[in-house]
This record gives sequence, structure tokens and C-alpha cells, in this order.
Amino acid sequence: MTTARRTGRAAVYEKPNAPFVIKEYPLRPVKSGEVLVRITMSTICRSDIHSYEGKRPNPCPGILGHEIIGLVEEIGADVKKDMRGDPLAVGDRITWTEYFFDGPCYYRDVLDMPQKCPGVRKYGHDLADEDPHFLGGFAEYCYIVPGTGILKLPEELSDEEATPLNCGVATMISVTEASAIGIGDAVVVQGLGLLGLYGVAMAKARGARLVIGLDSVANRLVMAKRFGADLTIDVGRMRPDEVVKAVRQACRPDGADVVIEVCGVPDVIPQGLQMLRVGGRYTLGGLVNPDANVTIDANVLVKRWITLKGIHNYHPRHLIQALDFVMANRNRFPFRDIVDSKFRLDELDLAFKKASERQVLRAAIIP
Repeated sequence: MTTARRTGRAAVYEKPNAPFVIKEYPLRPVKSGEVLVRITMSTICRSDIHSYEGKRPNPCPGILGHEIIGLVEEIGADVKKDMRGDPLAVGDRITWTEYFFDGPCYYRDVLDMPQKCPGVRKYGHDLADEDPHFLGGFAEYCYIVPGTGILKLPEELSDEEATPLNCGVATMISVTEASAIGIGDAVVVQGLGLLGLYGVAMAKARGARLVIGLDSVANRLVMAKRFGADLTIDVGRMRPDEVVKAVRQACRPDGADVVIEVCGVPDVIPQGLQMLRVGGRYTLGGLVNPDANVTIDANVLVKRWITLKGIHNYHPRHLIQALDFVMANRNRFPFRDIVDSKFRLDELDLAFKKASERQVLRAAIIP
């Protein structure tokens, strides 16, 4: 197939809080190590909204969106198999790591932290004016470049179940792993967006005896029950000290074993620390914007033996584990229902508005 004279459409982010502009860019033949994908679905992540609103740096003009799946249209030389070793072919439906890095790296090669290599780049966080133009999800096509982990998707998995895998689901695999959730643990999840809902489900799958979900959005509290939450608390109706008291009363004898923050609000951290038992574990996964400042009493960490961790991005193996988790639990938890609305590419402004106002849980864009 020759793509030298073809073009594709994209919804371009030209500056914060400005309407998206539909533009066409040229499609060129793939180079060695690249794959060209025709996008079938992308979803709006909360970090996309933060970028759009100017709360986190993002190159302009750009194509936002990193939760993406699609069909292989072209495969470059040297691309033979996916991360599992399965052969790749034109027409395969795939997902891929949200970031890419090609070259030697101490953090990857020695410390096994490829997601933190200096110079790592992300899909949905690149300039659209530069070749190959298509490096984001809100478009008709995306080039997968060297240094990306690719994973074939099973036929029985719906697009709605598959699209969030390479961001929210893989990230929560990393977060719950870092939290060392074990059989019999009491786990609190602060924030019940997509990350939090998957965190609830993963905590139950890991053997937690009690999972408590905290949020102020009514439909999220209802959805959390369907994802395995034993108790939900509407934090919008209670003072912070009342929330802490309710959690500690439920997590006898001395508080939660694990607290997970995925709401992106730094002010909840002091509350989370107060919810933990002596020796408890606190993992932060939602504070991805700069200047997330908060004041805590560090003496609490020392005297109560608290372990505090931050998790950003994920290891490529977490994407494989994310797919395996969804496949093993798709009849237990309603993963498909998280993507609760669909929009065309030229409706992206409306989709962002509804997602920003939390009128929808996860908005999907169908190019």
C-alpha cells in the first residue's frame, strides 16, 4: 500500500482553552521500526483535560490523546512481533505503551525503570507540525515509533474494554503492585474516576477483605459498588475529619493497611495519612500536575512507620498484565461500562466539556 500522497484528519490542540481545529496532515510510508495504525477508538484521560486547560505543559500545536487502539495498516522493516512474541500483521487490532524511548538508558538498562528514561516521549504530548505528525489519539491515524511496546488485542475484547488499557489500567497495575496489597488487607481509594474504579477492582482481585471508595460524584460512588467496593463514602457531604473517622471505624482495629490517591487533589494527603494503621502504606498516583503543594507533619511518617510512594507511568510488562487482568475479570467487573459516551472527531470540544464537568465517566472518540 502506498501512502505517499494520502492525508489524514486530526483535531489539533493549538493553545489552552481554545477550540480544537480539524486539520489534514500528509501520511508517508512507514520507516524501519515503525507501524502505521488506523485509529478505531481513543478516550479522553483526565491528563488530556489538564493539558487542554493549561494546567500541565504540552507542546502546541499538538494532537492530544494517548489512550488509543487501532488496526495495523503498514508495518515497517524490523517489526515482526508484539511484546508477547506473537506475530504482527496488517489488520491486527493493537494497543501500545503510552510512551516511547529508543536508545541506551541507565534507568532502563540498569534500574529497570524504562518509563523514567531522560528524554522519554509520550503519545499525545508531541508537536503535530513535525514529522510524522500523527503521534496522538484524536486523529484518524497514529504512527507507532521505535522504542514503543506493542500488544495485540484478543478478538473477544471490545474497543471499550481495550482502549483505556495503555494508560489508566496499566498505571493502576503499577500502583497496586507498589502498594503491595495482600490477602486480608483493608484498602482505601481516594478518587473513583477510571483509575480509582480499576484500583477498587484490582484490590479485590488481590484479596483485600475490605475496599473503601471515596468520591463526591454520585454516579461514581454507585459504579464503585459494581467494581467491588464494600463501602463508599461521599466526601462532599462530610468534613475531612468525619471522613477520616468513618474510614478508621470501618478498618478495625487501627486503620487501613493501604491508601491509594488517584484523585489528583494534594489536600487529601494529610487525610490519607490519618486513615492508615501503624506500618501502613500510602501510594500517590494522581498528582501529575506541577505545583501540587501540600503541608504534612513528617513526624507522622516516622512515628507511625508509614511508607509513602509515588508512581508515574508504568513498566511495559504492566501493559501485558493490564490486558491479562481485564481478560480474566471482564465477567466479574463491568469494565465496558466505564466508556459511557462516544463522540465524532469534530465533536471533540463537546466531549472535552462533558468530560471536564464530569458529566461522563470516560468519553470515547471514534474518528
